[in-house]
Amino acid sequence: MRDLYVDFGMINADNVEQLRKINQSCFPLTYADSFYGDMAKNKDEKLCKFAYCNGFAVGAICARVEPMPDRPGRNRIYIMTLGVLAAYRDRGIGSKLVTSVLDHFESEKDGKMSNVDEIMLHVQTSNTDAMKFYGEKFGFERGELVENYYKRIDPPHCYILRKKLR
Repeated sequence: MRDLYVDFGMINADNVEQLRKINQSCFPLTYADSFYGDMAKNKDEKLCKFAYCNGFAVGAICARVEPMPDRPGRNRIYIMTLGVLAAYRDRGIGSKLVTSVLDHFESEKDGKMSNVDEIMLHVQTSNTDAMKFYGEKFGFERGELVENYYKRIDPPHCYILRKKLR
């Protein structure tokens, strides 16, 4: 299938329920209301955004910059969620969302992201499609296994996927 053209748009209080619907459709777990409250207040449209196709929200990425616990003073980009509605998958939308975050890092790597060293996320051990997507398309490497990371889904374990940025 050919890639679809997408526009990006900010997640805010007026449209955060669209994010909830996308996440409910894409993920086997329910995110807390506090997650959506945080996304509604988020002002970083470069890290948290919708992908729109013909005016409809068909996917979203939510990422944040956070401290690296093992490297004081250094940060990472953490991808909290990346979801694309099933009817729009394999059309380049997820890739465009991830690329937009990586492009933002590249444009700011000597500025406000000068202390960011990697990008990472958690992936359920059974989600081979996600591991393949991040690994083959973006060069993420599978790291350590985290047992019982998820509370109400089976399997509850995940892998950490990382991509060094510096």
